Amino acid sequence: MTTILVTGATGQVGRRFVPRLARWAGADSVRVLVRDEARAAALAALGVRVVVGDLRDPADRARALRGAEAVVNVAAALRGVPDEEAYAVNRDAAVALGRDAARAGVRRFVQTSTNLVYGGGAGRPAVESDPLRPAPEWGAYARSKAQAEAGLGELGGELPLVVVRLAFVYGEGDPHLAQSLRWAAHWPSHRRLPVVHHADAGQALWRALSTPGIEGRTYNAADDAPITAYDLHEIHGAPQPAGAAERELADPWDGQVSTALIRRDLGWRPLHPSVRAAAEAGAL
Repeated sequence: MTTILVTGATGQVGRRFVPRLARWAGADSVRVLVRDEARAAALAALGVRVVVGDLRDPADRARALRGAEAVVNVAAALRGVPDEEAYAVNRDAAVALGRDAARAGVRRFVQTSTNLVYGGGAGRPAVESDPLRPAPEWGAYARSKAQAEAGLGELGGELPLVVVRLAFVYGEGDPHLAQSLRWAAHWPSHRRLPVVHHADAGQALWRALSTPGIEGRTYNAADDAPITAYDLHEIHGAPQPAGAAERELADPWDGQVSTALIRRDLGWRPLHPSVRAAAEAGAL
């Protein structure tokens, strides 16, 4: 029986991905590493195996990896935490997990990353081969994710690595989209936020985990239609910020990514191609 270790299973992405993974791979194939056993009760009820420990602890990583054949690293310290914690979890623990997984002989290691690792200025949507230059506005989260990718990449052929760079994840009760208004309030009305629904993030991670022969590759995952700052306010019933329509947009391609590669290699297509479509489907 294949054992798939998932980290970050009680976070916003993980708690929605693991039940899907349990259906696709079989619950008895899924093992999660969590710090708080109580928060994983719903996952345990599905038949998922729970290991209590901290991703930053070498002994806990060793216990979680024992017998695992694949890893999906979803763990992340997001915005609002001290920079030191972001680097400790997103970079240091991720690279340590990759190194330990390589030594344990895992056959696939999926690293969950973010489209925020790209910088602007390309004059087009970012592609996976572009250099990683996170914009300062996205802080330690984006920088630590970019550095994690670099550190895992340095393991070379030792680690069968696949990276999935998710756009801004939303849907299924996640408050993330509403929270984006804190930034969108200062944007031009026509600035676009690339997004990906949880259902589509989940299927991207699953395809990255289960598709043979893609070791060493990186994939962007984003909905077909980014949402504008105007529509973010409208869909949440929030008033449009004064002067937003007159604000200038320095780079219309800022944050935009191409999904051609994940479509070609993995056959991925978004089930919810836009926030509007997700809203109409009752999936927000």
